[in-house]
Amino acid sequence: MPRLTPISWNNLVKSLRELGFEGPFAGGRHPQMRRGDITVIIPNPHEGDISVGLLSRLLRQAGVSREEWLGG
Repeated sequence: MPRLTPISWNNLVKSLRELGFEGPFAGGRHPQMRRGDITVIIPNPHEGDISVGLLSRLLRQAGVSREEWLGG
């Protein structure tokens, strides 16, 4: 099974949109993306990539499987 890799903020947003999420919307201290009744709080844009650990937690919160994320 392919491994998750660090991802840029823009690519994270693009990939979540391809999976049916809308946004990002302003929401408190961090932007949010929504799909149906699922709301995922994403990190603020910054210079570095989003780590594999954080990406893993975001995917779990979004209810997206690793296979779905990697296009399998």
